[in-house]
Amino acid sequence: MDLRKLKTLIDLVSDSNVSELEITEAEGKVRIVKGSHGGAPVPSYAPAHQNPAPAPLAVPAPSAAALADVPAAETSDVHAVKSPMVGTFYRSSSPGAKPFVEVGDMVKAGDTICIIEAMKILNEIEADKAGKVVQIMCENGQAVEYGQALLTVE
Repeated sequence: MDLRKLKTLIDLVSDSNVSELEITEAEGKVRIVKGSHGGAPVPSYAPAHQNPAPAPLAVPAPSAAALADVPAAETSDVHAVKSPMVGTFYRSSSPGAKPFVEVGDMVKAGDTICIIEAMKILNEIEADKAGKVVQIMCENGQAVEYGQALLTVE
């Protein structure tokens, strides 16, 4: 792979919310992972004729104390609306605009509840269940992960 192209990809990952990028081309595969220590991304290069096995991810099991901290509301008839993508959470369409929803608002399935910006594209996120907004779980401008609860509806 061309070193200029590799440098451009590293800069792209460094300057974005993307934490990992993998590209496969005829001459090989490149995987760039942004480190949690805040440093520059570290590229990993594998020639096309090699197929290294991916390293297993260690996911710690939640402790009993963490499970005890789960609010009782989550075990009742409360539904969490989850993020369909990685990006930046915004409660309104522009910085000075009124938020799409507030705690206590009634929403219908299909109502816009927030925006998630991913790769400079603003994606309107809709409620997947009707009900009353119980809790908004993200701050405006906060980075969110795929599957992260954005708000709860009952």
